[in-house]
Amino acid sequence: MDSGTQFTLAMSAPPDDVDTVHALLQEVWSNSPAVSATDRVCFETALIELAGNVIQHADAGTGVSCTLTVEVFGDRIEARLSDTGEPGQFHLVPGGMPHELAESGRGIPLIEALVDELHYDRSGSLNLWRISRRLGTA
Repeated sequence: MDSGTQFTLAMSAPPDDVDTVHALLQEVWSNSPAVSATDRVCFETALIELAGNVIQHADAGTGVSCTLTVEVFGDRIEARLSDTGEPGQFHLVPGGMPHELAESGRGIPLIEALVDELHYDRSGSLNLWRISRRLGTA
């Protein structure tokens, strides 16, 4: 596998929140001028949604520790997020948005619409997430 420019963040929520992820992404974008504005907005929206879901839903009352790595390659951008939260209680199956009156369930479909790949796995006590977006994707 080719190597890219890598940025890593360790955080604990609370006190960290999605603002911490935004700050990391500002560093990524300032060091990656070739990434288009469209790719930035799509990837950032997907990653913030993912991080927000982890912070909100994976915490069982004792906080959640996360490690986030963002890597920019010549043809794509990837993020890997591991967290110590509760195992995810969902299925990653393409199916679109929930009913218009549903009060939840839009996060994963939104992420899937913005990136080319979304992967989740549970390994020991960690949730492992990976998103990837090909650069130049319309």
